Amino acid sequence: MFGANTTSPLRGDYSRARADFTVEQSWHVYTEADHALWRRLYARQSQLVTRYACREFADGLAHTDCADAIPDLAQVSARLERASGWRLVAVPGFIPDDQFFRHLAARRFPVTVWLRKPEEFDYLVEPDIFHDFFGHVPMLFDRRFGDFMQRYGEQGLKAMASGALAMAARLYWYTVEFGLIEAEDGLRAYGAGILSSGGETPYAVESQKPLRVRFAMPRCMRTRYMIDAFQQTYFVIRSFDELTQALTDDLAPLIEQLRGEPELAPDRLYPGDEPVAPRSPRLAA
Repeated sequence: MFGANTTSPLRGDYSRARADFTVEQSWHVYTEADHALWRRLYARQSQLVTRYACREFADGLAHTDCADAIPDLAQVSARLERASGWRLVAVPGFIPDDQFFRHLAARRFPVTVWLRKPEEFDYLVEPDIFHDFFGHVPMLFDRRFGDFMQRYGEQGLKAMASGALAMAARLYWYTVEFGLIEAEDGLRAYGAGILSSGGETPYAVESQKPLRVRFAMPRCMRTRYMIDAFQQTYFVIRSFDELTQALTDDLAPLIEQLRGEPELAPDRLYPGDEPVAPRSPRLAA
């Protein structure tokens, strides 16, 4: 939706993909260089988790047990299914939107199998296994968030059928990828795009530059987003129950209500916005 040598899983190799775009992970073909790069990525991001990630993400990351090597998706999937009913499926890269929604609706999360190159350590133009696994999988251990993801998949299929894919994409972007939560211990991140990025993790929580506003479905679904730079607006929820409740009802009436409304710029406040202050860098983790 929205490796370093020839023996590593090939980037964007769809030749082995099944009809639902899943593939075998073939964990045995990762090289020691791949695992070493994974350890570097994990060490950097895990150091940021205590200070910037929400408790649910930190708890989920502990369940993944993947600090020392690229994870075996089948092994982690077994633990994940016991915790929240979700499973992991390996994919070669981006997959069609309808297949992505169908996987989510069935509580299957697609994880890309290839790992970035060393020169892409700080910036990657498309998700790899580190982004998909480190960024997304920890939150799937939380059943409330998992319920939201399943409902999102169901509603995404309906939105796509009604020509409202852009609105559905914005909802995913500003929650699953770049969401913030005002937890008991202050502003924290839960979005995968934030927590898999060394630079955007502190920026999203502490920087004075971006806007942060209370999550509201209509506002979120109308707001454009950045794909090649840090976000200019972040939406802040109060709890994960707020997310699941937001998708309890069918999105179709809201989509029809918003269909004729103009898109909103990501770099300004609008009437009705409730700004949220950044967290002070001086606060202890």
